Amino acid sequence: MTDSSKRKTISTAWVDGELRLAGLDSRMIGLLRAIDQSGSINQAAKQVGLSYKGAWQIIERANNGSPKTLVSTATGGSKGGGTCLTEAGRSLLALFTDLEQQHRQFLEQLNRSLADDTNTVLLLQRLVVKTSARNQLFGSIVAIHAGAVSAEIVVRLKGGDQVITSVTLASLNELGLQIGADAVLLINSADITLLTDADSNCFSARNRLSGSVIRVLQDEVNAEVIVLLPGGETLVAMITQQSAQNLAIMTGMPVSAMFKSNATVLGVMPPL
Repeated sequence: MTDSSKRKTISTAWVDGELRLAGLDSRMIGLLRAIDQSGSINQAAKQVGLSYKGAWQIIERANNGSPKTLVSTATGGSKGGGTCLTEAGRSLLALFTDLEQQHRQFLEQLNRSLADDTNTVLLLQRLVVKTSARNQLFGSIVAIHAGAVSAEIVVRLKGGDQVITSVTLASLNELGLQIGADAVLLINSADITLLTDADSNCFSARNRLSGSVIRVLQDEVNAEVIVLLPGGETLVAMITQQSAQNLAIMTGMPVSAMFKSNATVLGVMPPL
């Protein structure tokens, strides 16, 4: 398998799902398959990560719910030697194995069809991004200004606002940043400063995004302020309760979210 085909396989695994047959899931079928291979419930339970008691409970439920016995156990020791699948059990196992193959082919077909739609893949790529940062802003790189030590990257958000982020020259080269590339900006909520329109203070922060407050959550010490940006994105700012009172923060009021260029972490989306 070539590198490109490996990337294709990984990037198209968007649709997944578990196959169930009349209430029987893959765990139950895995237990039947292990019993068929080992001839022992004790060994089969270990193979699928179940306790001996738990395996027996699953088998008993399956046997009781089936019109024909699926597992037969001959007289043996306390760990149930001489266990095997009945003809009905083997037929069920063969049926599920065949359905598994069809199910796998069906999922592969769905994923291939999704991979052909670049807009859908871009949407899915953004949905699966998971980080500890409260704020994730997606956009595209519109300018790169490289200096002697660092570079400023300008990212345009979907609402039209632009965010400036600073990266080292090493990061610029390692990430392969180019104009037009899709990017994600990660910003910690504590790095955002809120200003109201009445506030005339001057700040050195390079980024100032205007929006409106849609929710305020407060405890004894801090206030979490959620700001809606023009493009539909939201920013979460963590400020002290005293600051929230001083700014008279309330739902619906216009505010500006400010943060420095070095407060953002820049990531690039993998190529489609």
